[in-house]
Amino acid sequence: MHTESVSNIKKELQHLSQEELITLCLRLSRFKKENKELLTYLLFESHDEQGYIDAVKMTMDSQFEEINTSSYFYIKKSVRKILRGVQKYIRYSLKKETEVELLLYFCKKLKEFSPSINNNITLKNLFDRQINGLRKKISVLHEDLQYDYNIELDSLQQ
Repeated sequence: MHTESVSNIKKELQHLSQEELITLCLRLSRFKKENKELLTYLLFESHDEQGYIDAVKMTMDSQFEEINTSSYFYIKKSVRKILRGVQKYIRYSLKKETEVELLLYFCKKLKEFSPSINNNITLKNLFDRQINGLRKKISVLHEDLQYDYNIELDSLQQ
């Protein structure tokens, strides 16, 4: 089966009635959990971005509390899983400020985590990669936001 390009799909969607579009969206939401999550964000949470950020932060808090700390192997697996989830939530939003805020919070939680990530090279490298990526992402934001976020970033690196 050949998959059509986004532009062709867009053209075809313009010819459909509102009822047909609703049917397509509902059918799409049945196939993958991510499709349903994206529709939930777009319909219910996109109008309150700060509420969305707070909800994701609460989810992160609970995930960090549930990490099995008996071995760094389990810690690494759990931290990667949390980061995958954060990246997914960032993709739903598509706002740079949300991306920076969520990744800063992730790095803050990782830095505060006990046992220390400094005792494990893999976790330390993951933290450093996120910090370097944040520097690049912050550089494209508005100057006032850059200043505020850079202060937070510098405090994380100390």
